[in-house]
Amino acid sequence: MVRDWTKDYFHEKYECYCDMVYRICMLYLKNESDARDGLQDIFLKMWEKQPVFENASHEKAWLIRVSINACQDLLKSFFRRRVRSIEEVTTEPFYLQEEDKGLLDAVFRLAPKYRNTIYLFYYEGYTAVEIAGILKRSENTIYTWLDRARKELKKQLGGEWIGE
Repeated sequence: MVRDWTKDYFHEKYECYCDMVYRICMLYLKNESDARDGLQDIFLKMWEKQPVFENASHEKAWLIRVSINACQDLLKSFFRRRVRSIEEVTTEPFYLQEEDKGLLDAVFRLAPKYRNTIYLFYYEGYTAVEIAGILKRSENTIYTWLDRARKELKKQLGGEWIGE
């Protein structure tokens, strides 16, 4: 689907996907200012590259992959490894219901591959088959990661998993 990249078209894409990209950035970067910077960098990359997408799901998958890669790159940077954010030192980066804080902390403690899989499955509503395509892994690997992540969350939270 070839499309001319106008400011209006880009603004439409930003409005459509900015919440999803921001949530991915928060999941990785764990503070509001870094997440906003990541959001800006990701959409700047989209504007500069002006990729051609086959359909809306291809476009969404591209943004998810670019978001994950951009966040991982930022986390690996020298500056990031040597500096702690003000949010880490003082308070929580965003407001949550008290009962959700434990779950969020548990998700943050998961290994990145499990955290990504849980996020894409429960928050973005992707199927395991779609996640396999996005993360470039086999379907069986995704099913295994979902199972292990659920077991790890259950162990960390010390209770029954609702999905059981």
